[in-house]
Amino acid sequence: MLTVFYGNDQIKVRSEAHKYIDSLIKEGQTVVRIESDNYEAGQLLNLSSATVLFGTSPIYLIDTLSNRADSYEELLETLESLATSTEIFVIIEKDLNASDKKHFAKQTDNLNEYKKVGVETRFNVFAMAEALVNKDKRQLWVLLQEAKRNGLSAEEIIGTLWWQLKTLRLAILTKSAEEAGVKDFPYNKAKRALKNFKDGEIESLSFKLLNLYHDGHAGKCDIDLVLEEWVLRG
Repeated sequence: MLTVFYGNDQIKVRSEAHKYIDSLIKEGQTVVRIESDNYEAGQLLNLSSATVLFGTSPIYLIDTLSNRADSYEELLETLESLATSTEIFVIIEKDLNASDKKHFAKQTDNLNEYKKVGVETRFNVFAMAEALVNKDKRQLWVLLQEAKRNGLSAEEIIGTLWWQLKTLRLAILTKSAEEAGVKDFPYNKAKRALKNFKDGEIESLSFKLLNLYHDGHAGKCDIDLVLEEWVLRG
């Protein structure tokens, strides 16, 4: 089972994808996020044919594999297997070109595009990413409150913070934007920001943010409250 959310309005794309997952998820079921920086060759093909003998299969969230050329190419080659699998796969992608859009459309009718219309007047959630790389907890907390007042969900905010942490992790592991598979500007910005963090701090922040996301969706905690604690304490 394959469902795709894509477009240049990434806030809307991510919000709708998470709403969709929330509508499907069952008690005790987990969400496994697959991203370009942790993707292993053959992983999608293996998951599409896997059989879970005990318990409930997770929902697989495939998050912008287009950030790395080789992983995205494998995604396109595996679409048919994902679409015909009994497992649940949800894809989040950036704007698709005409060729890729046609390729996705051949395999699934569940293709959801979200485009920005006119001038973007919503709260700039990426200001939170800026505060995060500057380790300005006070500003990050202020922006969190503003984001909530503007109607942004915890999932949208976490998605942006996770993207920034992922870029920081890539900056640690690679020597260039090309090697990391990201644009020069965010990569160079992340590279400069590494001096603000102690060894292991970025990994710790990432681990805690991922845990609070999963615990929130599993009903183990109030995701908004725990996100605020993460912002203040790290």
